[in-house]
Amino acid sequence: MDIKLKALLDREEIRALRTLYAHHLDSNNIAALDQVFSADAVVEVTVGKMQGIDAIRAGLAEAFMLFDRDKQGSYPFMHAIVNHWIQLTGPDTAQGRCYLIDFETASKPDPNPLLLLGLYADQYQRIDGEWRITHTRLEVVWPERNARE
Repeated sequence: MDIKLKALLDREEIRALRTLYAHHLDSNNIAALDQVFSADAVVEVTVGKMQGIDAIRAGLAEAFMLFDRDKQGSYPFMHAIVNHWIQLTGPDTAQGRCYLIDFETASKPDPNPLLLLGLYADQYQRIDGEWRITHTRLEVVWPERNARE
């Protein structure tokens, strides 16, 4: 296969990971996160640092319940992922960043639907022929900045 075409396909498969993550988390399909993260992945987000797929599932399930104030069971928030930049660093490794616009849909006293604005800084690896996120760090830039420059 042509090297440029292969790189394009790799980037598209990687980009799909973030989209799939948003759909699984927002719809409360936490069990399917192994389609996104490697077994030993590290996730650093506002609710803490988690290592390993079991800890990631537990931590994100807890976060989901925290935000599901209306007890709807799905979509208490919606993660909009945009401006995805991906750099292939080797035949089976890559790094990337993308913007997060995180909306809250659950009822709350403040009518502003924005929960936060941030950036995901990701490391990716192809494992057994499938791309996975191996490390991710959410850098919040609004409402309170925690991004590492």
